[in-house]
Amino acid sequence: MTAPLDVLFKPLRIGNVTLKNRLVMAPMTRNRSHLDGVPSALNVLHYQQRASAGLIVTEGVYPSEMGKGYLFSPGLCTDAHAAGWQQVTDAVHDKGGAIFAQIMHVGRLSDPLMLDGAQPVGASAVQPDPTARHYTVTCPRPKRAYPEPRALTTAEVYAVIEDYRRSAALARKAGFDGVEIHAASGYLPMQFLSTNTNLRSDEFGGSVENRARFLLAIVDAIAADQGSAFVAVKLSPGWTFHNVFDDDAVGTYSYVTKELSKRHIAYLQVGNYGMDWDVYATLRPLFDGPFMTVASFTRQSAAEMIAAGGTDLVGFGQAFIANPDLAERFRNGWEINRPDIATYYSQGAEGYTDYPFHGHSTRDDLLPTDAPLVPVSADVTG
Repeated sequence: MTAPLDVLFKPLRIGNVTLKNRLVMAPMTRNRSHLDGVPSALNVLHYQQRASAGLIVTEGVYPSEMGKGYLFSPGLCTDAHAAGWQQVTDAVHDKGGAIFAQIMHVGRLSDPLMLDGAQPVGASAVQPDPTARHYTVTCPRPKRAYPEPRALTTAEVYAVIEDYRRSAALARKAGFDGVEIHAASGYLPMQFLSTNTNLRSDEFGGSVENRARFLLAIVDAIAADQGSAFVAVKLSPGWTFHNVFDDDAVGTYSYVTKELSKRHIAYLQVGNYGMDWDVYATLRPLFDGPFMTVASFTRQSAAEMIAAGGTDLVGFGQAFIANPDLAERFRNGWEINRPDIATYYSQGAEGYTDYPFHGHSTRDDLLPTDAPLVPVSADVTG
């Protein structure tokens, strides 16, 4: 019988690639790109260092200028962006890794200062809680309340779907193995899914079928252009981060999961961020394809969940921030570096490309291999 830890290192076919192990570097906003959204040399090195992961999912990349929400975050809507990402994908592939681009449109969670004076857009004109502080003070975005967004017209919704399709086409041009649609964390697709942020009366609002139409149309557009094996989706069912709420999260995400299963996408990433219902046990049986879980896993808990059939892949965020060789550390039972939370959203190499590989550490704060990492209040994924 296979030892529980061995399951972490079994290959798995997803989409168009075969992964060498079941450890995924989760998407993590790190704000080290150029101001114009072109990936930097630091981005190239950062992802190359972590290519021993079975799969790397990049930080969120905006599919259009209106989708941008943070300074120094990367884009994927111009040829210059694609050329910059080509250097990243080449570096990862040269090390034997696989990499998907996470396409992230922030929707209402932007600011006119980020959008050349334009008003942010959303499913409806619903302002996020102006008193909420969703990110740490180090996150590079305007330090003021989110403004009220402008509701997208029906025609504009279809134009945004086209933005996603074009971004995925640029991802293919840049050498990515696939794209992941960020439909979690309160960003634009989740703004359409959630009952408090979607007050529309057209075909994109009202019933769960209509509220899910935007996300499913994005998947269908990319699949028609690049093939269903090139597209994946990330969900955070029921999570209220960024002030989104759902009257029936179980019903909404059960429907969405069933619909995504019909589309034979590369994988479905699902995070359970403290829900009072068993997100994984509810949704895993509804999805016929590679299933990824993420949030607060250790090496041991990940192996146990895979061995029990509860998931196929497990994503690690903070652990991969601090340990470029996390796969090797997990395989050999080596201690892991403790992440430096203060540098998560800073610029430069510190806390990004300067974490030591095993055997080269001068730090005295190493943690046991299976130590849980302390959750942070901000969303460092996506």
